Amino acid sequence: MPELAMVAALEREIRPLVRGWRVEERQHFGRRFRFFESGICVVVCGGIGFEAARRATEAVIALYRPARVESVGFAGALESGLKVGQVLEIGRVIDARDNSRTVAGPGDAVLVSFSSTAGGEQKAKLASAYGAQVVDMEAAAVARGAEAHGIDFGAIKVVSDELSFPMLPMDRFVDAAGAFRTGGFVMYAGARPWLWGRVLRLACNSAWAAQRLSEHLAGRIQALVPPKAKVAP
Repeated sequence: MPELAMVAALEREIRPLVRGWRVEERQHFGRRFRFFESGICVVVCGGIGFEAARRATEAVIALYRPARVESVGFAGALESGLKVGQVLEIGRVIDARDNSRTVAGPGDAVLVSFSSTAGGEQKAKLASAYGAQVVDMEAAAVARGAEAHGIDFGAIKVVSDELSFPMLPMDRFVDAAGAFRTGGFVMYAGARPWLWGRVLRLACNSAWAAQRLSEHLAGRIQALVPPKAKVAP
């Protein structure tokens, strides 16, 4: 069984990492999940939002029994000094729904999980209210799932949109299961030429963020692999 399980929202966030990994489709409580397996690590992409992340966390814990669960993926910057592609080891996760807090590791970065995509004005409010550096929508759910099962929790996030980036209305294209309706978004953006520049910039930022995160996670996984036993001469 894998030692480490990682929960991301969308496959595009960790695609460079799992390219070439074994793919296993399994069911849990009537829902089908895709798991990417590689030795001591398994990755599941559960969808966007708290409930999607909660379901994915429960599934990977029930089916794989990992020793540790980590929330990985994209996050929005709440400080102007954070740039796209910057990877953060999260020290504390705050659930904006009830202000509960979970220790995620020795890192200094604070992440707040919010119920929707945060634009510029909302980001300013979150930074002021919680003293956080980044915002996402899933880490708090993964933290709660790990805590409920007595499993170690951690979070590693990469900045995908900077503080000044004018976010697009992504929430309207997320369905009830947490899946992103790409076709609907393409039709929406395609009919609004004034958004094309932002869409292209977002796509480039996402690709760069995914690459940087995957490189970081690959190094982390490699560090967990036990050294090969020495062969006596």
